[in-house]
Amino acid sequence: MAASAMFPLGSVLFPGVAIPLRVFEPRYLTLVGRLLDEVEPEFEFGVVLIERGSEAGGGDQRASVGTMARLVSAAAGADDLLIVGVGTRRFTVERWLDDDPYPRAEISTLPELEWSEALAPLRAEAEAIVRRVIARVAEPDADAVELSEDPVAAVWQLAAIAPLGEYDKYTLLKSTSMGGLLRQLIDLTLEAEELWSAG
Repeated sequence: MAASAMFPLGSVLFPGVAIPLRVFEPRYLTLVGRLLDEVEPEFEFGVVLIERGSEAGGGDQRASVGTMARLVSAAAGADDLLIVGVGTRRFTVERWLDDDPYPRAEISTLPELEWSEALAPLRAEAEAIVRRVIARVAEPDADAVELSEDPVAAVWQLAAIAPLGEYDKYTLLKSTSMGGLLRQLIDLTLEAEELWSAG
């Protein structure tokens, strides 16, 4: 069981999806500094959803499933760092350690979801629904995102661009099968569409 640096956020990160972050709290500046100083080529930190509380200051309640992020760029600002991470693999938090000097947890990697060509029609249906609803409720051209040619990565990207709240996205992140992920993505997006139509 590995102990990993953790970055609790108010948003969900999916595998294969990029996340830009502005880092200004001393504890997270320390975290990024240690990642950049690492000899290992991993440069990874865990991202978990904050269920209660705020991103700054600590004292938050954190979700138990998250996604590791690989640090791919870091640029210094006047009094902050602008970093970009890319989601790699999902994990479960087994135990939170002391937030000293930054949040850390012992984690176990979750199995990757497996793709089957039998799911291609379900994936096509999910993509059509997500793009249709995005076109109705989001900015123009927001549905023009190009998806990966890798089917697993493409499904996670669909989950990321779906016009859903963070708790719905967290439900998707916890999926135990690719078929289940696609069905939930369809159901949650259709529910969101109904809410917008009613409103």
